[in-house]
Amino acid sequence: MLLGTFDLHTFLFVLFALTACLFAAGVLFSSNIVRMAFHLVLSLGSSAGLFFLAGAEFVGAMQLMIYVGGTLVLLVFGVMLTAQHRFLEMRTNAGEWVLSLVVGGALLMVLLQAAFSVSQWNTPNTERSQLAVDESKAATPIGAALAGVRVDRLQQKDAHLRAGMSG
Repeated sequence: MLLGTFDLHTFLFVLFALTACLFAAGVLFSSNIVRMAFHLVLSLGSSAGLFFLAGAEFVGAMQLMIYVGGTLVLLVFGVMLTAQHRFLEMRTNAGEWVLSLVVGGALLMVLLQAAFSVSQWNTPNTERSQLAVDESKAATPIGAALAGVRVDRLQQKDAHLRAGMSG
């Protein structure tokens, strides 16, 4: 039974997934640019929550810092401070709506066909549903692995670059 295994993790997944989809639809159907950017921030924040739930804290943190932070900067400086009244509302004609619905519907059909063609996804795996959630990897080991040995090489090259630039 589906509701028999409904725990906090499942509830949060459904909550974040629904809010991401809801605010993505808000981006699509809003004609006000400021509201579009706000809905985009909330949709990207919800998808970052999905990454955190999946145990990918590094990817979730990068999603928040890069995409959500960048959209906030764009919203504050690019839209709110420089927008003129004529650019705040976007109007699309009927031909653009029809074209976007055809292209979006075709993409949706391709994605649904690809998703339902995977045979392992059609039947639930009872063995995997009983597994405990592992402790997820923190971002600190990933950052140390990325910076590790290369830092001293960059510091050596930095001295050469400064000497070359100074003449």
